[in-house]
Amino acid sequence: MRVVTITLLVLLGLVHAELWFGRGGMGRVMDLNRQLAQQQQSNAEQREHNARLTAEVRDLQEGLEMVEEKARGELGMIKPDEILVQYTLQQQPTSSSSVQPPTPPRPQ
Repeated sequence: MRVVTITLLVLLGLVHAELWFGRGGMGRVMDLNRQLAQQQQSNAEQREHNARLTAEVRDLQEGLEMVEEKARGELGMIKPDEILVQYTLQQQPTSSSSVQPPTPPRPQ
């Protein structure tokens, strides 16, 4: 009777060892769950990107406003009778030793 009990306990221990440390054990399941979560997040980001691209394609198919906006913004194109004026902001010196221009007197 004692031999049967010991044999059953050893078999139970082997089953648990396989469950925790085996090829299909808990460590592998947790790793696969982590990979699955990463892939689902990547898929969601790609779906959002695809939706933006689909909307952009739809805008390009429906009207010329989007085409004109892209040509102006990305290629710097202008219309035939249009004048392009570009300006840049100059940064003022930040040094405290720079001389400030005099302020005009206030009218009284």
